[in-house]
Amino acid sequence: MSTETPAGTAEGDVATLQTELEELREEVAALRDDADDGAKKMTIIATKGSLDMAYPPLILASTAAAFDWDVTVFATFWGLDMLHEEQSKNLKLSAVGNPTMSVPNLVAALPGMDAMATKMMERKIDENGTASVEELVELSLDTGVELQACQMTMELLDYDEDDLYDGVTTGVGAATALEHMADADIQLLV
Repeated sequence: MSTETPAGTAEGDVATLQTELEELREEVAALRDDADDGAKKMTIIATKGSLDMAYPPLILASTAAAFDWDVTVFATFWGLDMLHEEQSKNLKLSAVGNPTMSVPNLVAALPGMDAMATKMMERKIDENGTASVEELVELSLDTGVELQACQMTMELLDYDEDDLYDGVTTGVGAATALEHMADADIQLLV
């Protein structure tokens, strides 16, 4: 009597199906491992270049990276100023249209009001021991955040690669940013 189960019998069909099922389970597990390493992905599009708007993308990016998220910040238009070594040290806070300023826009538009608002914010940042924009850029880079500079904006603003912090990725266009966003779990426009 043979110990093999002949194909075509009920026992043979069940054994074949069980083997195929186990192979499929292994294949699905391998595909999951290849497709998802378990890390969340976040893409932030940074478009603003004022002092108060440089903080949100850098704080969110460095915090997410601390949780082992894969984070990309695509800086375009005035948002690129936070990645520019010199410009990032001179970001301003606008008093006009700022809902937290307790002065009417007519007064906020007077000469010197933006400088005063900026000095007040810089003093608060210093008094509270809050990291500077420069420190947050370095922290972001140190924690693995990919800081990308929009190539079109660099050309538009006549910025050179050497103007940016070391470690900033250059030569990035909108198509690359869209690829990152499509692949990300979280997409933010700041």
